[in-house]
Amino acid sequence: MSQLNDSSLPFSLLQFYATSPYGCSYLPEQQARSQVATPTHLINTEIYSELVRAGFRRSGVFTYRPWCDACRACVPARIPVQRFAPDRTQRRVARQHENLVAREVPLEFAASHYELYQRYQANRHAGGGMDQDSHEQYAHFLLQSRVDTRLVEFLEPGSGAVRMVSVIDVLTDGLSSVYTFYDPDVPGASYGTYNILWQIQQCRELGLPHLYLGYWIGASRKMAYKIRFKPLEGLVDGEWQELEAIAAAQTEPAPQP
Repeated sequence: MSQLNDSSLPFSLLQFYATSPYGCSYLPEQQARSQVATPTHLINTEIYSELVRAGFRRSGVFTYRPWCDACRACVPARIPVQRFAPDRTQRRVARQHENLVAREVPLEFAASHYELYQRYQANRHAGGGMDQDSHEQYAHFLLQSRVDTRLVEFLEPGSGAVRMVSVIDVLTDGLSSVYTFYDPDVPGASYGTYNILWQIQQCRELGLPHLYLGYWIGASRKMAYKIRFKPLEGLVDGEWQELEAIAAAQTEPAPQP
């Protein structure tokens, strides 16, 4: 266990420990470990914002970052929103879903959200474990927070059907996209892409420079899509830098002998 080298309180009181190895959720052949920040009751919005800039994220009240022994595939990623320019596909998606009604609601359990979450997990992440989440596991994952967290639902105009739900943390220098789930049964919908575009616009309207997207993993289909939001910055060797060149190097075919 280590203590953060910082003179300000309560930041200097944080301690960190590494978990035991466990199976990686994104690269099946890999063993993963996490570094967890404690104690949780000291991690308020200001402290959490500093931790996110250092590559941490949270799941419920637990704040962590990848701390694997022999793998550095998880790269913390963020979009500098003033420099972001949507491509043709993203512009089409924005027009396609521009009529969705976004509404902030209390960070509380809602049966309609949980039902949508279950359908999303069963369709998009079957066999991953989260498709079996109970009411309590869902609440611990998404509805417990010690920071400034917003729960936003996206409604279909007319019917009022909930098409998407997003949990977002408000940081001192941006928004952090905690988790988003959506209706997997609407043909041709691109709700996930639209949600990121919507969050980028929220950052701009709030005067916040960054949208934090969690981790980019080039070798994982579930996580590699983030590179399409250009420019995407990654925390590499302790510095935030553009990821496009790094991503290109990872996807280039190996030279022939």
